[in-house]
Amino acid sequence: MDIRQLRYFVTVAEEANFTRAAARLHLAQPGVSAQVRQLEKELGHPLLDRSGRSVTLTEVGEAVLPYARAALSSVEAVRQIADEFTGLLRGHVTLGLVSGAAAATQEFDLAAVLASFHEDHPQVEIALTEDTSERMLTALNRGELDIAVIGLADEEPPPGISAQLLVDEPLVAGVAPDDPVLTPPERTSIPLAELRGRPLISLPRGTGLRGVLDRACGQAAFQPRIAFEAAAPLFLAQLAARGLGVAVIPALPAGAAAAFGLRTLEITEPRLRGRVALAWRTDGPSSPAATVFLDLLRTNLTAPGEGTGARTDAP
Repeated sequence: MDIRQLRYFVTVAEEANFTRAAARLHLAQPGVSAQVRQLEKELGHPLLDRSGRSVTLTEVGEAVLPYARAALSSVEAVRQIADEFTGLLRGHVTLGLVSGAAAATQEFDLAAVLASFHEDHPQVEIALTEDTSERMLTALNRGELDIAVIGLADEEPPPGISAQLLVDEPLVAGVAPDDPVLTPPERTSIPLAELRGRPLISLPRGTGLRGVLDRACGQAAFQPRIAFEAAAPLFLAQLAARGLGVAVIPALPAGAAAAFGLRTLEITEPRLRGRVALAWRTDGPSSPAATVFLDLLRTNLTAPGEGTGARTDAP
């Protein structure tokens, strides 16, 4: 057997599917299948049960999996030690972004940080992915992501996750200029209870902002009526400006609401906050490359003032 076969086996076990495993490995599916079968032949036992809709581990596969993972970790550790002697940083870093974050957030320049890191460490591959905050937190805990930019639905990140707050701003209700809610015209805020029964335009379930909205409505004893969902807050604002509902979005930069033809009212009773954070496993990223990248992100991404309420534990 060789390390390549063990890597393929572990990836198929984690994905429960040969096609997804091959895509993750950037290989053709038949090649992955052939290498796993060769490993099973050498060991004299089937490791995977292929009879169902998804691939599952056999009893022998369950016993072999932790040792296969340990072998891969040992090989990576050998590479890292050798690289330390040459002063060369190499490896692979996976960074997750909450859907729409890169386009909607003006407070930090993630692209500039990525470019700077690549210039200093050209041997490190960086994989970017967009997903909901909920799924990325699961991926962080499972070790499938090294770092993620997520929306926080709670005051504290979940156990096992550390976070550095990047954005903390009030949530507002965006409405068309002729919406009846704008009475009197000089109104600047709206109690959450007034949104009961109104068609709302919001980020999808699994995002931090949607979690904040759903929880607040639940505490106010009503279920939000979601008319439209989209991943980008600016697109939500455009829908609201067309009179399609009330957009629940982070406060827009000065002049942006007017440019969309939108009026915004701060949501009160209670005041809701939209919070975006840099998140990682509390026990730290698994590779030196990810650790260096995390340090760079924590240093260069703009953080708001004190009193954010999120844990900021060192890895």
